[in-house]
Amino acid sequence: MKRPMMKNPVLAAACAAALLAGCNLAPVYKTPALPVPDTLSGEAAPLPASAEALQQAQALQWLQSSKLREVVALALTYNRDLRVAVENIEKARAQYGITRADLLPGITAQAQGNRSRTAGDLTTAGRANISSQYTAQLGFASYELDLWGRIRNLSEAALQQFLQSQDNRRNVQIGLVADIANAWLTLAADQAHLQLARDTLDGRIKAFELTRRMFELGATSALVLAQNQTTVDTARGDVASYTSQVDRDRNALQLLVGGPVPAQLLPTEQTLMGAAETTALRAVSVPLPSTVLLKRPDVQAAERNLQAMNANIGAARAALFPSITLTGSVGSGSTELDRLFGNNNGTWSFIPLVRLPIFDAGRNRAGVQVAESNQRIAVSQYEKAVQTAFKEVADVLADRAQWDERLSAQISMVTHTQKAFDLSNARFKAGVDNYLTVLDAQRSLYTAQQTLIALRLSEQLNRVTLWKALGGEEAAQQG
Repeated sequence: MKRPMMKNPVLAAACAAALLAGCNLAPVYKTPALPVPDTLSGEAAPLPASAEALQQAQALQWLQSSKLREVVALALTYNRDLRVAVENIEKARAQYGITRADLLPGITAQAQGNRSRTAGDLTTAGRANISSQYTAQLGFASYELDLWGRIRNLSEAALQQFLQSQDNRRNVQIGLVADIANAWLTLAADQAHLQLARDTLDGRIKAFELTRRMFELGATSALVLAQNQTTVDTARGDVASYTSQVDRDRNALQLLVGGPVPAQLLPTEQTLMGAAETTALRAVSVPLPSTVLLKRPDVQAAERNLQAMNANIGAARAALFPSITLTGSVGSGSTELDRLFGNNNGTWSFIPLVRLPIFDAGRNRAGVQVAESNQRIAVSQYEKAVQTAFKEVADVLADRAQWDERLSAQISMVTHTQKAFDLSNARFKAGVDNYLTVLDAQRSLYTAQQTLIALRLSEQLNRVTLWKALGGEEAAQQG
């Protein structure tokens, strides 16, 4: 009668163990979908920006172009570097939760059953003996009393690292907005260069056709015709070069965004012509107080790191003093499962443990010295971050003061080189000058027009750099 009853629990336990052994709590791995078109020359369908990203982008009113703000919204939604920064925040938040939990004891419940058979030769009665033991306990193990603030300082260090991850994420986002604006404006500038090259090519082809008819009529020489041909070939090369550059600019913008950019959000070749309507910042008062730089996220992140290293010194010093840990439990035990919680079956234990460091070959004191060195390193890093911020803002403001004069001078140069080209061309047609004068004036005009486009781009990039150097929108408005 007893053998079947003995085998059933064993069989049930074996089946349960087999079922549990087959469990796997890891998520099923799936290769992520490729965020690119099916073919290298294909185009992926644009994805919508999130409502939160649109709201953040619309708050960037210093970006006067609504197209650019929508591209920024797409980047805030799909950029992979920003996603990594967000996940780093979540990881630091969880790490802080783990460290914070050490301030409280962890309570666990435990139930255990033990059934064993002793061979007859090992018992005094000479026959086999089967014994059972069941226990149920509730307790905590190795809870450290935070007498010297070791755990509190470790928790403070984890908190500062969590806050530092938030500052790093804000710094990534500010850098992303600036990079998107720079890439978008660069695309606009290269489109303007491409349009200028195409217009120049059309004009030079017309001039070449006119010169060829003059040559056929004997009104000009083969040298002039060959010189005309070189200007056409140069313009053709520029059109091809800027065409490929525009494609590369689009690819760079899509990489920053993290997905395809709708064609209606791309700039046109006329974008930089009305530069003030593209990006704008309010006039910044000079001199700026240095305290404005303290709002930069990279400076704040450096200060968070300094605070974390300072807290680590406290944790390292606490290791020099005695520590007290407690282990305790309450429960019940019995040789019969149905009497497990019966009277007089209660159990308890309380085990305090005091550790006193006597000799560790200087390990703990060396740990303090390491923590103090890390703190001094963090001080230098914080000071370097402030100095770097000061230098970046000072450089941008130094350039900012001269941009109006530089643009005005270049616009005047384009105007007058255009006049010089028109006059030299008229004098050539009248037979007063040779064609070398026309070629020289033509090259000067083309170079001046290209330089004007480059200067307009640089002036716009300077505005973006100023916003970034001041730590984003909030810091920029301090001016």
